[in-house]
Amino acid sequence: MTDYNDNSVRSRRRRKRKSYALLILAAGLLAFGVAAGTLYYVLRPTMLRIAVGPAGSDDQKLVQLMAQTFAREGSSVRLALITTEGTTESIALFTDGKADLAVARGDLNLPTNAESVAILRNVVVLWAPSGLPAKGSKKQPTPKIKSLDELAGHRVGVIGRTQANVTLLRGILKESGINPDKVTISQFATNQLGEIAKDQSVDAFMAVGPLKSKITVDAIAATAAARGEPKFLPIDVADAIAKKNPIYESEEIPASIFGSSPQRPEDKVDTVAVNHLIIAPKSLSDTAVAAFARQLFTNRQQLARELPTASQIEKPDTEKDAALPAHAGAAAYIDGNERTFLEKYTDYIWFAVLILSGLGSAGAWFKHYWNRNERDQYTAHRDHLLELISRARKVETPEELAEMQAAADGMLREALDCYDDGTVEEGDLSVIALALEQFHHAVADRRAVLATSQADMPRMRAGQA
Repeated sequence: MTDYNDNSVRSRRRRKRKSYALLILAAGLLAFGVAAGTLYYVLRPTMLRIAVGPAGSDDQKLVQLMAQTFAREGSSVRLALITTEGTTESIALFTDGKADLAVARGDLNLPTNAESVAILRNVVVLWAPSGLPAKGSKKQPTPKIKSLDELAGHRVGVIGRTQANVTLLRGILKESGINPDKVTISQFATNQLGEIAKDQSVDAFMAVGPLKSKITVDAIAATAAARGEPKFLPIDVADAIAKKNPIYESEEIPASIFGSSPQRPEDKVDTVAVNHLIIAPKSLSDTAVAAFARQLFTNRQQLARELPTASQIEKPDTEKDAALPAHAGAAAYIDGNERTFLEKYTDYIWFAVLILSGLGSAGAWFKHYWNRNERDQYTAHRDHLLELISRARKVETPEELAEMQAAADGMLREALDCYDDGTVEEGDLSVIALALEQFHHAVADRRAVLATSQADMPRMRAGQA
């Protein structure tokens, strides 16, 4: 008869249970790793490369400040600054896919897939020196050039190396009825303000930048110190230029914007504005662009405290007929149409639920498959127990009954182990309990019969004697 108290069987069961526990632990660790990785992927900061230049320009300083502010505040979008030689190189990097964002001028040929995220309005500032007063005289000299019409035959110093400024100046001269070829144009870098201020061959100056541009303010102050107070030259044809070319706008330079003592300018001055844009490709994630736009405009006043030009940042036009359409992500933020977390990730959540449900079903099947031998063993024990009930009624000695009871005890132990492992359910255990009850009744009945038989044996022997 099988010895159900065999320690090797229980040892094998323990090893199997331990292996199953380790497998469940490994599966749990894997699920945790996947969940943690997914959470990190969803919540990790988005890094956007932004091309801007040249170094030291208002645009470059502003973007650098934006990158520092976003990083300091732990924002969801971070900026990786790519400093270029100028707008042309920035656009080239953008076109080649080497930059996710770029700062570009609106009057350049922008890529067809470019859409606007933010606008920094730049204005043209033209001025001519009036000359230094004679020693001992308090009277200010009369400037040699008082209007654009008088620029013919003179030299204009343009601050900034970008060719776009020269092209813009020639367009302004042409629209004003001045032959651009009769005006000599020289360009100076932004770090040459002292040199341009002292150059007596330069009769007028031009700067293009935000109204509160430090470069423009410093250039005006430098020329005023070296060659007398500036005479600001209005661009009377600004409206005509804006109507003919929608990439330009008519703008006014407020009085005293470049200085209050003395006033520079003394009164408002008509001029032309050209937008510097932060552009993004149409393919760039709406979520990333919306987050970037939200961070930018939320922190605009904070940026302006460190760099006044930041206060001039404006939201792009979200109308469909805009000269350069706004990116869908920026438009969603501006118009208040951003999708909520659930709206954006509902599909992923349902997919995760389906995956978890599938994993649960797979786990249940695997558990059943893993324990299939124990289930078969339980069935064998149940059938064997029913067989013992029949055999118990026929045994001839108490020793056989004791051996059967030991076997039944072993079966009960195995059944309880299977129940602990989850191989059998409570209903299956009830079947075993019922069979054991019938077995014990059969054993008790058979013991009574055997006891009676043994008591009658001496009397029978005495009668035979």
